Amino acid sequence: MKRFFDSSVLVPVFYADHPQHTPCTKLFLDAGKDDFCALRTLGEVYATLTGLPVRPRITGPEGIGIVKQIRERLTLITLSEQEYVSALELASSGTIVGAAAYDALIGHCALKSGADILLTWNVRDFTRLGSAVAQLVKTPLEL
Repeated sequence: MKRFFDSSVLVPVFYADHPQHTPCTKLFLDAGKDDFCALRTLGEVYATLTGLPVRPRITGPEGIGIVKQIRERLTLITLSEQEYVSALELASSGTIVGAAAYDALIGHCALKSGADILLTWNVRDFTRLGSAVAQLVKTPLEL
């Protein structure tokens, strides 16, 4: 079963005090190159973890180390220029506006990857992107 990881599942892997750390870490450690995340997700994970108000702070070099671990384990999915623009055009034809456009781009990466599951804690954000994406959405607790 091919899994696509959203940042909401990857961030808890690297933040031990997160309430969802254990189920997310189990899935990440079981993942391999047949599992995926969007290239853009690396930036989200880095920004979130290095921006957490924790002591000690997660430093930039530590954040890059986390990005490296994700890259070593998962296959990164990107959209071509045409795929990117098409995804935005499709989103604009519905009710997707504002920051939800980023979810639409990630949803399109999940579809492009051929994943069977899009793992996220933000179920509502992805189920509103249409049936093709919605049918992939699961939380880590559903596996």
